[in-house]
Amino acid sequence: MEVKVNALVLRAADYGENDKILTLLTAERGKLSAGIKGVKKAGAKLKFAAQPFCLAEYILACRGSRYTVVQASESESFYDIRCDISKFYAASALCEAAAALTYEDDPSPQMFLYAVEGLRDMCAGDESFALIKFLARALSLSGYGFSAGACSECGKDLCGEGKLRFDMSSGSFTCWDCGTGYGVSGSTYAVLRAAEGRPCGEITDDGKKRALRLLREFYALKTDNRCVGLSEFIRLGE
Repeated sequence: MEVKVNALVLRAADYGENDKILTLLTAERGKLSAGIKGVKKAGAKLKFAAQPFCLAEYILACRGSRYTVVQASESESFYDIRCDISKFYAASALCEAAAALTYEDDPSPQMFLYAVEGLRDMCAGDESFALIKFLARALSLSGYGFSAGACSECGKDLCGEGKLRFDMSSGSFTCWDCGTGYGVSGSTYAVLRAAEGRPCGEITDDGKKRALRLLREFYALKTDNRCVGLSEFIRLGE
């Protein structure tokens, strides 16, 4: 039996002398693993289909719960990402988070869409903000969302505030005097609010760095999992 899926390569691991095992995020079947044969040989026809971040239509042979790639037709390679070290690290973090937040044979077309849009945004420009936006959307989709809205205690508009607090448990922001949570800067809040599609002041490089650090801790707390790629991307920018 063969199945056709639109898929993004999240991870490619060597298997044997010439083969690889791919972790694919598909629009139709969620996350799945598939073997792909002979792609480490020079001139292999399907070599492109085992590259990081490849977006393609894959034909998979299915035997029980095991899949093998038999054909592929590339849609996008995201080649620019592989030519820029910062974009590569950001995209790797995106793929790692997408893999952790999805499950085998559990369709998540929205996560697939968010991942593809995130990679496109990274190719087009600011990989830091693209990663922040993806993480915000992916966490929300997985039930771990935060809200960069008004103070959750007094209801005050927080735009323009210099010092705020963030409650890791509830994922909400408060005025500095209202809460007892994690201290954050106003620039961090502005970036996370922009990631939700609600601009609030200037987006600064320092704000993006701080927002990534906050998201790293929030992600780890909510998922009980450290995103190594995110830490590596943060370290690269320091």
